[in-house]
Amino acid sequence: MHTAHVRQPSRSQLQRIADIAIPVVVVLYLGGLVSDRPNHSGELLTLVGMLAAAAQGAALYWRRSHPQIVMAVTLAGGLVTHLIAPYGVFPVAALIAIGSLAAARPPRVSLPAMVVLLGLTALNFVTGPVGDAAFAMAFPIVAWALGEAARNRRAAIEESSRRAAGEEQARIARELHDVIAHSVSVIVVQAAAADDVFDERPDQARAALRSIESAGREALGELRRLLAPVHRVIDGEAAQPQPRLERLGELVEPLRAAGLHVAVRREGVDGAGAVPAGVDLSAYRIVQEALTNTLRHAGATRADVTVRSLPGVLEVDVVDDGRGAVAASASGTAGRGIAGMRERAAMLGGTLDAGPLPDGGFRVHARLPLEASR
Repeated sequence: MHTAHVRQPSRSQLQRIADIAIPVVVVLYLGGLVSDRPNHSGELLTLVGMLAAAAQGAALYWRRSHPQIVMAVTLAGGLVTHLIAPYGVFPVAALIAIGSLAAARPPRVSLPAMVVLLGLTALNFVTGPVGDAAFAMAFPIVAWALGEAARNRRAAIEESSRRAAGEEQARIARELHDVIAHSVSVIVVQAAAADDVFDERPDQARAALRSIESAGREALGELRRLLAPVHRVIDGEAAQPQPRLERLGELVEPLRAAGLHVAVRREGVDGAGAVPAGVDLSAYRIVQEALTNTLRHAGATRADVTVRSLPGVLEVDVVDDGRGAVAASASGTAGRGIAGMRERAAMLGGTLDAGPLPDGGFRVHARLPLEASR
């Protein structure tokens, strides 16, 4: 026996139903008030009241697209209806309209309309019992407050979405900078090396060209991964996983081929899962940027990378034997790279120090807290 699947209406379908049902119900209610007047005298008054009821109900259909016009129509129609059938007490159409107006417009627009609605409701003090009038006065305030709460919630959601989009754009920009700067630096150095030995040592030239090819492929893979959220599949290939510290060997291999001896040490790192993904990626990018600066500006022959896991913190040390401080100040580009590394560390609540060493060389030292990123 198969159970039939009952399809639930979507939010847009429910909204369309409400857009039709609310005006119809309001017209029927107000029309009933007008037609059931106790004295029921004057066919002309009944006709006017019916027209006012129909105008208010029909206007509510456009309460989302034209809330101010609808508010004006329901206030005017509500006044006519109340004068003809004062025992109705509640200006129903205007109460719905003020909620929609407050949800769509700021208080400087909706508050004056609510004051007018309160004035309309206050007519009950003249035409009906004081207790009923006092009770009815609360409804415009409640309807306005509900609409204002909906507007504030929507504004908060939109602001959160804009902020998240801006943060994602900034993250992608930093990632692109790191990937492209590193890969292009490797390619430039290797191309220069291949040109120097092309005639005398073709085997070394071929090795440099293979390293260029490897760096280019790696850069393309990184770009596909970064752009996957924008376009899920690029060139028919699935997005690659985020780079992690365990891939540092792949990162330094092209640098070694370019003549920079890089030693990588891991201390106290318990393996996959021990470091949160955000810290893992940021630490990898800091090492990548530091080594890129070393390759481009330092004139170094050796760099030591140490990744050290301590209680509650991950430390990253990159030390080279080059002239990093002088080259960086001359070109200005390393300074931007250091600023980017500091931003990465600060986003995780960590710190990053970079500067020349007393005995020569350059050091980048980052401390990234683990607990805040879990």
